[in-house]
Amino acid sequence: MDEKRFLAEQFQANRAHLRAVAYRMLGSPAEVDDAVQETWLRLNRTDAASVDNLGGWLTTVIARICLDMLRARKSRREEPMGPRVPEPVADSDGEYESEMADSVTAALLVVLETLAPAERLAFVLHDMFAVPFEEIAPIVGRTPVATRQLASRARRRVQGRPPSADADVRRQRDIVDAFLAASRNGDFEGLLAVLDPDVVVRADYAAQRLGSLPEIRGAAAVAETFKGRAQAARPALVDGEMGVAVILGGRLRIVLRLTIAGDRIAAIEAVADSGRIGTFDVEVLDRN
Repeated sequence: MDEKRFLAEQFQANRAHLRAVAYRMLGSPAEVDDAVQETWLRLNRTDAASVDNLGGWLTTVIARICLDMLRARKSRREEPMGPRVPEPVADSDGEYESEMADSVTAALLVVLETLAPAERLAFVLHDMFAVPFEEIAPIVGRTPVATRQLASRARRRVQGRPPSADADVRRQRDIVDAFLAASRNGDFEGLLAVLDPDVVVRADYAAQRLGSLPEIRGAAAVAETFKGRAQAARPALVDGEMGVAVILGGRLRIVLRLTIAGDRIAAIEAVADSGRIGTFDVEVLDRN
């Protein structure tokens, strides 16, 4: 089999998937066709023999194309009559339309239209097609941590939740900010002020390997442990709840899951296992 024929067959095998990605990104069957065609042209200009994972390569290429199309659409659009309404998929082409429209409602597409292009791409690729953030990050020109934040913001919009879905998040943010400030400044009394007297800190095995004790009990012991630390720690939403993210070398290394009772921190769980961290929805927040 010659190379061109082989490429055509491989592309055809991935066509339905590419259309599905593009439809969720663009919401327009006509633009989907353009994006798929451009992907085919780029494949023909590429040394396919150097591509280890053709399916992944094609997904990345069509994602970049769709992102460029969305950005171009945003830059030239004037919207005096409101946001663009996605075009429904017609019923004339059977399998093609069913592949694109599967699990995508008109309401979802309308919400996706309200997202920034990079947010939409991060959400679509990760939440709908399980592409890792490490692979999405180069497409949007962000770090994996920042890309996770893009998807997190998009997810809340899609779910109809405001960024601070929990009514207590703002109050908890103040507590976390006070905790981190006291920790950075070596303020023992400040730490005691935000820690429950019976606070418990537990660390997973990965965190223990980094120097954490398996368990620490009591406000004084916990304050002593955190005094003068937290230089790389940032407030974060962890699965929608206030927590702490430790960023080292541009990567999320440790997550502190907090239990806040009243106006004090009652429990801290230190998680450094990368596999487990990958299951969390973490949005690192700006420092006040």
